[in-house]
Amino acid sequence: MDPAEPDPAAFVRRRSTISSSTYSTTSSSSPDVITDAVITPDSEEDDAPTPMVPKIEEVDDSSLEDLPDVKPAATVVEKSVSIPRKRGRPRKHPIVEQKKLSHVRSKTGCGTCRRRKKKCDEARPSCTNCEKNNVVCDGYEPRQHWRSGRTKSVTIRRSSIPTELPMLVEGVDGSIDRMFFHHFTAQLGNVLSLTDHHNPFLEIIVPMAMGHAGLMHSVLYLSGSCLIANEPGSRTEWEERQEHHSSRAMRLLQDDLSQTADSEATITDPSIAQTLVLCLQTVCAGDLTGSYRFHLNAMKEMLTHRAATFPNEQLRQFILEFLLYHDYSSAITSQVNPLDQRSMDLMEGFKLPEFMIQPQAGTLLGVMDGLFGFISRIRKLRDQVRMRRAQGLAQWWDAEIFHDAFAIDTALRNWQCCHPPESARYGASLLYRQCTWLYLERTIQESKASPSFKQAVDQGLEYLRALPQTDDGSTQSILLMPIFLLGCSAFEPQQRPEISEAFQRLQDWSSLGNIRYARQIVEEIWQMMDEGREHETWDWETIIANRGWDFLVT
Repeated sequence: MDPAEPDPAAFVRRRSTISSSTYSTTSSSSPDVITDAVITPDSEEDDAPTPMVPKIEEVDDSSLEDLPDVKPAATVVEKSVSIPRKRGRPRKHPIVEQKKLSHVRSKTGCGTCRRRKKKCDEARPSCTNCEKNNVVCDGYEPRQHWRSGRTKSVTIRRSSIPTELPMLVEGVDGSIDRMFFHHFTAQLGNVLSLTDHHNPFLEIIVPMAMGHAGLMHSVLYLSGSCLIANEPGSRTEWEERQEHHSSRAMRLLQDDLSQTADSEATITDPSIAQTLVLCLQTVCAGDLTGSYRFHLNAMKEMLTHRAATFPNEQLRQFILEFLLYHDYSSAITSQVNPLDQRSMDLMEGFKLPEFMIQPQAGTLLGVMDGLFGFISRIRKLRDQVRMRRAQGLAQWWDAEIFHDAFAIDTALRNWQCCHPPESARYGASLLYRQCTWLYLERTIQESKASPSFKQAVDQGLEYLRALPQTDDGSTQSILLMPIFLLGCSAFEPQQRPEISEAFQRLQDWSSLGNIRYARQIVEEIWQMMDEGREHETWDWETIIANRGWDFLVT
């Protein structure tokens, strides 16, 4: 080769040296830029191909300043490390990895799927999920108009402001409740009162109910029951409110009694008054299942064991009178004698001397004047006679039964009325004594027509005619029991129309639900008398029980 000609191999070696020097210089002059060189495997220097030098793109310094926390990369790349080259131009801004968005549950699904946290296909009218699972689809919320955040905040603040006034009387809510309350204060309270000098239902019970929710619910339950019992048609709204007051009254009474049971505290006045009102509800509604017994027994328990003291003495006297009147009256119609030792103890404790000399003695006829003591003794005789009848004995009586009967007869003849002759209560007391004697005679005499029965019933009707026929609550409210006893003793057909009229007059005046059942029993006894079945008419308690009935004649 001509020495003057350039050596190709030498040219390549010089070019490689220059390129390597240039690459190293350029890399060191740009420390913030990462360049990737491709290094070929080791080979003979003479045969090594010319390495490729990547093109370096200048980067604007201002763009680097905008990048957050970009750390400088290494400035020197070792030849022994093989780094794969990334294709394309380097990015001015790094790619920020987006976080995976969580699934946002649809707020437009049906109410059932949203509560169950299930995906809803929003089919109409019921979604497929609800149809497939055989559940009720609650449907979809109505579309809402768009509102700004300011409007929403104002709406929330306004919705938190109460717009309704509180109830004027706790428990009286709505027009139906007001009607119930008005009926009690305007009419029913007067019908239930058995006094002629004051009305404890209006003077004691109503003011106490104004401050006690449980007692108010009981009063409305009682009043609603009386209205519904005398309504010819069905009143769904009335029945719903009556049921509401019933459940609330029972629940609140149970809560009061459970609190006093845990603390061994004295029963409060409202709790005892509430039990009294609930007992009256069974009478007004014409209950035939004997529910009144539960309430009478509860009052006995309260007054004998639980109540050591009675904060309101006037209320105590009224409740004792009420309890004893209904307790002893129930002995006339009950197949099983309801009078127990508690009844005797309460009656004995009630006969205090200072009560007997007061003008209002005999507020409840039979209780304070001693006539109900005779009712209790006669009931014991009836139980003895009933036992002998059940044994099939030829004689219903024995010497001991007659001895007790004559003792009661003598006491009734010597009984003195504590009311003045000019008062209406005087005639009513004589009617009570006459019917008490009839109760005794029907117990020991054979059940058939006789001159003594005719005379006794005629005298009772004379006392009944002498009573005021007007709306006199002091006498009308206590007539059901004597009318019932007159009816059970009326063997003479000519006596019955006047007794039927007395039943109807009392029904029209009071509208109490138990009057019609008492009248039906008397009419059934009359039919048995006319059919010659007098033997069966002696035991009217069994006649009532055979009908499946258990009610009060009060």
